[in-house]
Amino acid sequence: MNQYTKTDIWRMVEEEDVEFIRLQFTDIFGMLKNVAITASQLEKALLNECMFDGSSIEGFVGIEQSDMYLHPDLNTFAIFPWRPQQGKVARIICDLYTADGKPFCGDCRYVLKRAVEDAASMGYRFDVGPECEFFLFHQDENGKPTTESTDHAGYFDLGPIDFGENARRDMVLTLEDMGYEVEASHHEAAPAQHEIDFHYDEALAAADNIMTFKLAVKTVAKRHGLFASFLPKPRTGENGSGMHVNMTLLKDGKNIFCDGTDRNGLSQEAYWFIGGILRHIRGIAAITNPLVNSYKRLVAGFEAPTHIAWSAGNRSSLIRIPSARGNSKRVELRNPDPACNPYLTFAVCLEAGLDGIRHQIMPPAAVAENVYALKEQEQKQLGIKLLPADLGEALDELEKDELIKGVLGAHITEKYIAAKRAEWADYCSHVSNWEIEHYLYKI
Repeated sequence: MNQYTKTDIWRMVEEEDVEFIRLQFTDIFGMLKNVAITASQLEKALLNECMFDGSSIEGFVGIEQSDMYLHPDLNTFAIFPWRPQQGKVARIICDLYTADGKPFCGDCRYVLKRAVEDAASMGYRFDVGPECEFFLFHQDENGKPTTESTDHAGYFDLGPIDFGENARRDMVLTLEDMGYEVEASHHEAAPAQHEIDFHYDEALAAADNIMTFKLAVKTVAKRHGLFASFLPKPRTGENGSGMHVNMTLLKDGKNIFCDGTDRNGLSQEAYWFIGGILRHIRGIAAITNPLVNSYKRLVAGFEAPTHIAWSAGNRSSLIRIPSARGNSKRVELRNPDPACNPYLTFAVCLEAGLDGIRHQIMPPAAVAENVYALKEQEQKQLGIKLLPADLGEALDELEKDELIKGVLGAHITEKYIAAKRAEWADYCSHVSNWEIEHYLYKI
């Protein structure tokens, strides 16, 4: 991670001819926000004196306590390579503070920082490697996004079959220009679906990277006349997009999940970490899968998990343990999707895992069989439960999980659940084209 000082920021702004600086933050629903300032206002920003109206951001505060302050994290300074080379544009990710100088309890970055500090109090560093999938669609004549594409490529296909190859290459080059270490990129299973994987990083940096990644992907796609969508399930009958989260705990620089004497290569702490996540996963789902649309991805037949089970390799399970050993040993959680707020997602996953370690929660036996193929009676015999079937059920489970609500804090829990309840109610009352097509002529 960078270790910039205020002097470093001034020097880079002057040497690189930076004219605009975007002070960025993320709201509780995972939407990136920013206030743009000119270089002439940089000193004010570096003194934490840039203020904004928090009441205008959904889920933040009311008008009676609306003044909020942006505290730039200097280590997140980066120049956007897609902007002009004269009068460049840079960004700094900010933490949010109230007028009395305290961290804002509704700042999702603060929530993750608290979780990371909790792990540090136990001697752990939490590293995360996300695998983010997305679709590249055409735009209509007015520049509005569609779900249409002439791409018919499949998993690992390449050009000229892969119509998005050039755009994906430019995305990778852009990310590398910004300092990302991109490990791999490829066409995914569904037509027009793609994946770009970047290197493991400490949890806070990884969450920051995801927000910048999504912005970069959308920007580069637009330059190619395409629309990049991170919607979990944009097309009926096709695989949806996930954001598998690979997790590792380090202690004194050593991966504590690895034990070469264990048949699965896992340490006792790794088993407990898995046990904690499995115990809380139904309460976590409303965070990792935050949309009505998220649950249309989590259905059988499309390579997305539906059952609460783990396996040492079986990709039908919710948690998979990839075969890598040594410092590469990791726990892969497969239900999160790219619509989630990465700060909140990493925070609840980490605290659920730490709860497993603290209380020595052993997971059930690993499932070697294809979970999708198991009959209902077999699932019951193995003690396998299901993930929430829809957003409404997921919110019910979140409201019952005191640990996860404690991780989020009272403010975010209340605002998040209220907004998502309204979203779910609106969806349930909406009359869809499917209903008209299937019932209108019959009734």
